[in-house]
Amino acid sequence: MAIECLVLGAGQEVGKSCVVVTINDKKIMFDCGMHMGYSDNRRYPDFSLISKSGDFNNSLTCIVVTHFHLDHIGALPYFTEVCGYNGPIYMTYPTKALAPLMLEDNRKVVDRRGEEEQFSSEQILECMKKVTAVDLKQTVQVDKDLQIRAYYAGHVLGAAMFYARVGDAAIVYTGDYNMTPDRHLGAAQIDRLQLDLVITESTYATTYRDSKYAREREFLKTVHKCVAGGGKVLIPTFALGRAQELCMLLDDYWEQMNLKVPIYFSAGLTLQANMYYKMLINWTSQKVKDTYATRNAFDFKHVCSFDRSLINAPGPCVLFATPGMISGGFSLEVFKQWAPYESNLITLPGYCVAGTIGHKLMSAKTPVRINIDKDTQIDVRCQIHQLSFSPHTDAKGILDLVKFLSPKNVILVHGEKPKIAKLKEKVQSELGIQCFDPANNETVSIPFTTHYEKVGASDALLRSTLSPNLKFLRKCSEQGSDFSDLDVRTKPGLQVFDDRMAEGILMVQRNQKTKALHQDELMAMLGVESHEIKFANCCPVDIANSDTRNAFLSQPTVDKSFWQHLLFEKLSSKFPETSIQDYGEHLQIESFYVSVCTKEMCPHRTASLQCMPETVYFCCTWSIADEKLAWEIISVIKNLLLKDE
Repeated sequence: MAIECLVLGAGQEVGKSCVVVTINDKKIMFDCGMHMGYSDNRRYPDFSLISKSGDFNNSLTCIVVTHFHLDHIGALPYFTEVCGYNGPIYMTYPTKALAPLMLEDNRKVVDRRGEEEQFSSEQILECMKKVTAVDLKQTVQVDKDLQIRAYYAGHVLGAAMFYARVGDAAIVYTGDYNMTPDRHLGAAQIDRLQLDLVITESTYATTYRDSKYAREREFLKTVHKCVAGGGKVLIPTFALGRAQELCMLLDDYWEQMNLKVPIYFSAGLTLQANMYYKMLINWTSQKVKDTYATRNAFDFKHVCSFDRSLINAPGPCVLFATPGMISGGFSLEVFKQWAPYESNLITLPGYCVAGTIGHKLMSAKTPVRINIDKDTQIDVRCQIHQLSFSPHTDAKGILDLVKFLSPKNVILVHGEKPKIAKLKEKVQSELGIQCFDPANNETVSIPFTTHYEKVGASDALLRSTLSPNLKFLRKCSEQGSDFSDLDVRTKPGLQVFDDRMAEGILMVQRNQKTKALHQDELMAMLGVESHEIKFANCCPVDIANSDTRNAFLSQPTVDKSFWQHLLFEKLSSKFPETSIQDYGEHLQIESFYVSVCTKEMCPHRTASLQCMPETVYFCCTWSIADEKLAWEIISVIKNLLLKDE
């Protein structure tokens, strides 16, 4: 048996993320993205590799989408509405809310470029109707064998890492994530899980970033210098994610410096996105949530909407234009107008996919001539500033996550081939974990078998099982008891058990043999003492007018076992499914002990009840874990002889 991973996209590249994982005949498609650098058939994953016949409903168990970026969700409407997939689709609530905005914005860009539409606005809406939204750490039972769970990934609003389990096999697919918090989102968070495989993004596989503060200061200094010299600043960015992060940064800086230079959004999409950010405030960073009562961090004082007539207006400004990477749309239109002038600035705050204008600018060392298409060339004389404000984690973050999860295997996707190769070597040499870096359309087979490990036991644990652990269980006769004719020589049936159960703690340490320890050994190793809270109650039962009392007094040789046996019968009737053990001196149910109290001044007895005549006392003790059970038993005790038998 094996876990099969078919990489349909983002294999040794960034773009059209799509991985199909097969676990015990369950096929899960993680992400269904498009490539931003292509407009031909390379734009979408090769879905024919899933099913030659096109029967995707029987070929896939479900689709899981990690976040709303187009390279992770851009092909989903095509796959559902054109290819015909109608099975389950899962994503978080913010992703379901924001994905239609991204998909519709991209559809308009494609339409303006004169390319053939792959799907319509109506098909986007129909696609989203098939989506089931999930919350963080909500375990979803897809079918009787497959369960999935989402974990907070940072990166963008609603981004999630997904855990999937089938039987004993378990994996995590990270999607894109960020291991450090920023101004509007928190850092990725996930439980320590027992995993056979982690499939992780590796966009910045060889990058180790400097401090966030230094990067922010450099960005602000560069932008301020440009606008102070009368230049225009173009920041090509996607409408969701970096736009909000950078707007928060610039808005605060403009306020501190009392700057009057306008900051513009290029379209209503970002303004609409800000509305969703306000609605989904619980998915943002703790700082944003803490200040929400007094000020919404997404209500920007210095940011306003941009009109196309302002492209060639005189004077400095800062403009956020979509899409990011200058792959088309309005950011490309503005780029054509502003790039030829030396006073202007284009700052690229994140990763740009190969084939986009942004990638060409980042790769150029000097002013360049950019081929927009076969008929258009632009002489780029403006300043080009590249700064890593990417929401992806860096190499240290990737290694930290893999080390924390410690899976048996790792697959690297969503990164450039030479960089992934270096990270793969680090994962194997530094962490000792088998690592793979498949290309697109390649399948990785991860052997999976149920693992049995020989566990050693400490001497103390073994000694604890050598002494007999005798338990005596008394059972009432099937006919019951008639206390008016009680023969004190008649004893209930006695059963003797020797339950020698070894109760210990399993200790698993890397590069050391797994061992079971006695609890006392672990406490000694940790240097702590064991503490247990016990509760006690000496419970009175009034027998003044009881026929049972008269029967009892008529046979003076009967000792306290009479009352204990009577209680045993009552408890057996009240709790038929519970093991009640009679040890002679006391009864035991779980941690609850009860015995007839013969002390004249019991410390657990209420002072006003001391030495009351015509009263039998039952002394009870129990631990906090059985508090509910204890009070149910005490209720039975208090009503033991209130009614005549």
